[in-house]
Amino acid sequence: MTFTYLMILALIQGVTEFLPISSSGHLILLPNLTGHEDQGRIIDVAAHVGTLGAVVLYFWSDVRRAVIGTGRLVQGRVDTQGAFLALCLAIATVPVILAGLALKLTGLDEAMRSTAVIGWTMLLFGLVLYWADKRGAQSKTAENWSLKDALIMGLWQAIALIPGTSRSGITITAARQLGYARTDAARLAMLMSIPTIIAAGTLSALDVIADMDLAAARDGAIVAVFSFVAALAALVFMMRLLRSVSFTPYVIYRVILGSVLLIIAYS
Repeated sequence: MTFTYLMILALIQGVTEFLPISSSGHLILLPNLTGHEDQGRIIDVAAHVGTLGAVVLYFWSDVRRAVIGTGRLVQGRVDTQGAFLALCLAIATVPVILAGLALKLTGLDEAMRSTAVIGWTMLLFGLVLYWADKRGAQSKTAENWSLKDALIMGLWQAIALIPGTSRSGITITAARQLGYARTDAARLAMLMSIPTIIAAGTLSALDVIADMDLAAARDGAIVAVFSFVAALAALVFMMRLLRSVSFTPYVIYRVILGSVLLIIAYS
């Protein structure tokens, strides 16, 4: 792949990973619409490494608390805020891991990588986000996160395995429907992305290690760096914007893109 194409892939992944507009949908669409071959799992893993670094850096104080809390959780103690946060994150991650394994074993994960599927999920789940954002209260904060809410958000997150749904979008939708304020809904969604990205990346890495060579490693490094920068910029932009603006701009984008994709798919 050329340097320009790798940079485009990285920027798309970085910008769309945490905005509620589906990174996987955009990455699948790029080769479908441009005629390029699919970038493959090595590039996917590298892009996720970059975005993982961005979200860990941005939410470092929360991540640090959860990591320290994980140590206490392993010892069977949930006696600190960090340990409780780690427990909530673990509970929220279980559904997507189980669903992901089921899709991988059945082969359905590849069967859903189509323009029509992405068009429908982009459109429909965009409208669901709009409904939840307008209907949901803003009475809860991230500090109010409960085990029940973590499980509910985790179940919603599993739906994001359908391309075009958007992992951040569906978890933000769940959080808004549960009554979390916009910035807190986004914060929880971003924290939930960390163990999910680690789990998905580990699973994918096991498949690509055997095919790794020097050229692939170089391409992966380029993608990781640019996706990190793009993801960090997107996070800063979204978190600042949410202090004064709703999720409606993202919904409008999803509805327009979804409609265009459906026209392309069925024409």
